[in-house]
Amino acid sequence: YARGGVPAMGIGPAAPPAVARPRRDGDRFVLEDDALKVEVGADGTLASVVDLAAGRELLPSGVAGGVLQLFRDTPREWDAWDINEEDKRSGRDLRDPVSVDATDDAVAVRHAWGGTTIDVTIRLVDGRLDYVFEIDWHESQKLLKLAFPLDLRAERATSEIQFGHLHRPIHQNTSWDVARFETVAHRWVHVGEPAYGVAIANDVVYGHDVRNGHAPNGRPMTTARLSLLRAPRYPDPGADQGRHAFTVSVRPGGIPDAIADGYAQHLPLRVTRGTPVRPLLEVTDPAIVVESVKLAEDRSGDVVVRLYEAHGNRSRATLRTSFGWTEAVATDLLERPVPVEAIAATTTGAAVDLILRPFELLTLRFRHPAA
Repeated sequence: YARGGVPAMGIGPAAPPAVARPRRDGDRFVLEDDALKVEVGADGTLASVVDLAAGRELLPSGVAGGVLQLFRDTPREWDAWDINEEDKRSGRDLRDPVSVDATDDAVAVRHAWGGTTIDVTIRLVDGRLDYVFEIDWHESQKLLKLAFPLDLRAERATSEIQFGHLHRPIHQNTSWDVARFETVAHRWVHVGEPAYGVAIANDVVYGHDVRNGHAPNGRPMTTARLSLLRAPRYPDPGADQGRHAFTVSVRPGGIPDAIADGYAQHLPLRVTRGTPVRPLLEVTDPAIVVESVKLAEDRSGDVVVRLYEAHGNRSRATLRTSFGWTEAVATDLLERPVPVEAIAATTTGAAVDLILRPFELLTLRFRHPAA
């Protein structure tokens, strides 16, 4: 994914991110850009998040967002692996911070108790709300979650898996549904209605729970929560103890936005010096994502590229290269040629036209001219 004017897998002058400066409005701090208007309350939680383009409030009426929650965590067995459903009824909201202050480009919130401190920097960057955490964690048998109640009536949540995503129902109609109260996602989850949704991405967190409920005014809402930290005693009594740093981002949008934010979290831009050059590869459709680029294992000088269709649609794109080659063939994971239908046409040494089915994974081998 290209970001900040820098092409994917390329080098270029990066445009600085547009970071909103906070301003005080009574007992609240306001962050606003062209996409979002965010209000942070005196307790460090979100009092309002307005999608300016859609003219829509993301938070249910009378419900705070971005709330840290602390739960008892005492599994009946498998201490470091299981989470008991009944433990989530033992929690409390952390809404009594030590401090809530504005900096030049963010709202800084600090929580502290015992030996644990949680510093949260809330920043609005390019229409994306970032929660940057720095935590010094010294708890025992506790579970820390971050909750985002959303003014949505969703039937399912979409979770990223390797080379794709899947949909999970969030209702509790059967005992099986009730048992799926905590599920895994890789870089993002997406919760939405047919024409509107919210993407929540992260750089290290995998456990999520998404459930329907009702706001104080009786209207339906959907709450998405991330499991941030635990403190099991077995098999390692020191598990999760110490310092942690990670980022969670929230953005109104669709699944393509969630995918882009997930990659932005895990593969941030790196600063380098030198002359801008053409990207090694360019793909004309962001639905087709290049995951790996490597040299062939047989040391022939061939370039191996692995890509996949990420949006769950049949997608067409042209893959252009900035290096020379004589032939492009599809291979298996051992880099042996295999027949495929995904290659529609090739322009030797320049480009390959692709047609990929939903979530199709394709490995291409570009023959080196000297081979």
